[in-house]
Amino acid sequence: MAEQRGTYQVVPFPKIRRLMADGGRLGREKHLVHGLVEMDVTDARRAIHEQRARTGESLSFTAFAIACLGQAVDKDKSIQACRTWRERLVIFDDVDVNTMFEVEVDGRKIIRPHIIRSANRKTAREIHEEIRAFQAGHAESQEARFIAWFVLLPGFLRRLFLRLLFKSPRQLKEMNGTVSLTSVGMFGTGGGWGIPVSNHTLQITLGGIAERPALVNGQLENRQMLCVTISFDHDIVDGAPAARFIHRFRELVEGCYGISEQRNEQP
Repeated sequence: MAEQRGTYQVVPFPKIRRLMADGGRLGREKHLVHGLVEMDVTDARRAIHEQRARTGESLSFTAFAIACLGQAVDKDKSIQACRTWRERLVIFDDVDVNTMFEVEVDGRKIIRPHIIRSANRKTAREIHEEIRAFQAGHAESQEARFIAWFVLLPGFLRRLFLRLLFKSPRQLKEMNGTVSLTSVGMFGTGGGWGIPVSNHTLQITLGGIAERPALVNGQLENRQMLCVTISFDHDIVDGAPAARFIHRFRELVEGCYGISEQRNEQP
């Protein structure tokens, strides 16, 4: 309940933010390296708008990005490897993408996490429909029920649980996914990057979209450039495989992977 005190208000601290704070503490222990790249999304955004005009079906840009991410990781799954307490690496076949979505609770907009399971085996359309279903029924989701219980625990118990979780890759995959994608620029305009604190071996942060001049077939054009931060745990991933992943991911995004049947082949 909000309290008005003179010229300011005092409002309750959202309990879900406890989970963010706990994750941030653990994320600071990872040795992350960040790549700041720009991806030309002019054709992809145009294709999404054209498909909606032609078929009446919308496709969220986030679903498109997750589909591209799943395919890019699928080519070299070691990019999402987890280290066990016995100093071994576990490399999963499925690409489970942990991401955040805005939902409405009691008339307020809040952020809830959701894991897109096996994103490497799903189309952009299937991912889009899953996102919309989660946003409509998030209160009944497994994630929502667990979070509602978990954030009520004392802080030291939450952090102890998370530390034990990070020692068990199979449980970590179940509770946290294998990679993470977040979009900090979806509600703003203009370019800009985000630098995350991540608990994952691979974290994708979608920033803003800015118009920049670029050469296309020898002609100077204004293009829409998406600012993307790609973060790796350098204890697990070296520069060469990281660079190859970035190249694959860029090709899929700029090649409009999965937006329409005509563009449904991987580059």
